[in-house]
Amino acid sequence: MRKAPYQPPKQSAFGQVFDSLFLLALVMMALFVPLYLGLAGGGKTALELKDTSWQGMGQNATMQAQWEKLGFTPGPKTEENPTSAAELIAARFDYTFNPLELGFTAFCVLAYFYIVFHWSRKEYREVIDEKFNNK
Repeated sequence: MRKAPYQPPKQSAFGQVFDSLFLLALVMMALFVPLYLGLAGGGKTALELKDTSWQGMGQNATMQAQWEKLGFTPGPKTEENPTSAAELIAARFDYTFNPLELGFTAFCVLAYFYIVFHWSRKEYREVIDEKFNNK
């Protein structure tokens, strides 16, 4: 006895628009909530530069030329020198991470995929049976 071909559930246009906007809101929240809560973007430190000349900041002639093409100048940032490159050159980002938090994130991602596949098992099996077992 042959099964009827799998027919996925129909969704209205309103449902599709709602789902799209809901997912967009979730993505935006995932990106911006950590910033608003101060959980991200805090890993920036600044080196203390004693000499803010090009040589003192470790810039060679080629680097110096590129900074100048971009409109930056040597020296400390002041009212007289608002385009100083010293602040940008001294900025360093901290790329350290907590292994426990990384493990928790990996667990959450794997758990999500497990749940999606577990709940969708019946539909996946029907599609696979329709495509491969009835030949």
